[in-house]
Amino acid sequence: MSFSSDIKEEISMVNNYKNKKLLEAELLGYILTGNSIASDKYIEFVTENEFNIERFYKILFNLNIDYDPEIKGKVFVARLNKDAALDEVLKVQFEDDEEIKKAIVKGAFLGAGTVIDPNKQYHLEIVFLDKSNALYISNLCAMFGISIKILEDKKYILYIKDGEEISKFLALIGATKGVLSFEDVRVTREIKNNVNRKVNCETANLNKVVNASVNQINDINFIKKMKKFDELPEYLKEIARVRLEFPDMPLKDLGQQLDKPLGKSGVNHRLQKIHEIAEELRK
Repeated sequence: MSFSSDIKEEISMVNNYKNKKLLEAELLGYILTGNSIASDKYIEFVTENEFNIERFYKILFNLNIDYDPEIKGKVFVARLNKDAALDEVLKVQFEDDEEIKKAIVKGAFLGAGTVIDPNKQYHLEIVFLDKSNALYISNLCAMFGISIKILEDKKYILYIKDGEEISKFLALIGATKGVLSFEDVRVTREIKNNVNRKVNCETANLNKVVNASVNQINDINFIKKMKKFDELPEYLKEIARVRLEFPDMPLKDLGQQLDKPLGKSGVNHRLQKIHEIAEELRK
């Protein structure tokens, strides 16, 4: 199974069927999404996920809402009559209760949500056909401190690409095991990324040292080629000899090889003087 299916399986197993208000809230979340199509008389919920449809059927059964089940190939369809029972579900969105709001968001994710395996990338989304429904769920998420964005195309897609925000969302809808699994991957990825950044930084610094050293040695050899090395002041000849002897050594360590140790800036100053002399000779 996919990571997304694992999450849906986990939150579908929650047994809260005796709490009518939470069931109504969760059902509302389902029917607000892009997998629900409304007509004058019916609301059809369509899904390929077996956990979605099993949970959906159980909610309808426990709320005494009539429906017609149908299977079209790999697609499950549940057709609900627009009646008084369904009207009660639609009223839930106006109730000011945190658990009800969480249940609505949970239902929306079950209805048309997807979360990609964090080993591949951080991405969670919920698809809607109606912009107002998308904004409604977005506002609910914002109430719980979750930053979620909206993409407008032929449909309206709420999405999260930040690992920490996805983790908060999964916790909100009650996917405890999913959060632990997601965080385990996220922490491992962060450690690897930090190590890679450090290695890349150290590699870049090493390349910088090597390139600078090559240029410095080229300057010294050019001065020798032009028979001008012996004309250099003794302090420049000394640093030149040390550089030739230790071509890969950083400036800070190079200065410690002198008869009178010198700091990094002092060494750099002397090598810069050699470079200026070499440039004058190249003209």
